[in-house]
Amino acid sequence: MNKTIKMREMADNQRGVIKKILTSGDMGRRLREMGLVPGTTFFIQGRAPLKDPVAIKVRDFTLALRNNEADFILVEVDDDEYKEHAA
Repeated sequence: MNKTIKMREMADNQRGVIKKILTSGDMGRRLREMGLVPGTTFFIQGRAPLKDPVAIKVRDFTLALRNNEADFILVEVDDDEYKEHAA
């Protein structure tokens, strides 16, 4: 079973699929221009020491997003994997 969460809630090395971008305007356009579109698979590569920004591996590159940007991205994760990382 899959669970939909915000990208910010994901743990390091967790995989997900982008389901929806929750913002429009300049920020929504910027996120889409970076390749963050629904259906895109990615994984959380790591976080800075203070947990912001988050580094994600998407397609063939690493992208750093601030937590306030990651809050606007809904992702689908495997429910079993989500429980494993949350524990």
